[in-house]
Amino acid sequence: MLHVAVCAGLRVSELTGLKVDDIDLPSMSIRVLGKGRRERTLPLWKPAAAALRAWLAIRGQVATPEVFVNARSEPLSRWGFAYLLRQHAATAARKQPGLARKRVSPHVLRHTCAMVVLQATGDIRKVSLWLGHATLTTTEVYTRGDPTEKLDAMEAIVPPHLRRGVFQPTDQLIELLRRTS
Repeated sequence: MLHVAVCAGLRVSELTGLKVDDIDLPSMSIRVLGKGRRERTLPLWKPAAAALRAWLAIRGQVATPEVFVNARSEPLSRWGFAYLLRQHAATAARKQPGLARKRVSPHVLRHTCAMVVLQATGDIRKVSLWLGHATLTTTEVYTRGDPTEKLDAMEAIVPPHLRRGVFQPTDQLIELLRRTS
């Protein structure tokens, strides 16, 4: 389930509302009903498709059409998802202690997906389509979070003589500093 959430950048409501009929494993895609009842089709990355196949095999036949169910075979709630995410984050933190200091939430997973898509495509419009945003301005927040893009942009506008390197003060500057101290 977490593979699907991370790889697809789904909102929790989209993930918990995902129906078995919304999955097309042969084409490795899912149909998502998002905010405002907007529908989009998303490709599945191979790990997500494999995780879905495995889950559907374990899940078996249940009365509910939702893909993700709890231990009582009822549709998974947003609180149930949050509980599972906390459990998985705690398990991961035992193997990667640095993760214990990080905030892991459904929105962080969605943001991570957005950053991966942005870095892979370099196109904020594709990120917007992927996440199901109604407007591009909603997606622009993700460009503010990518430090590599910021550094590239700064490097492009900084004059060449001011770019990274070792600072060598002039003799005049050293003399001025000596006189003022």
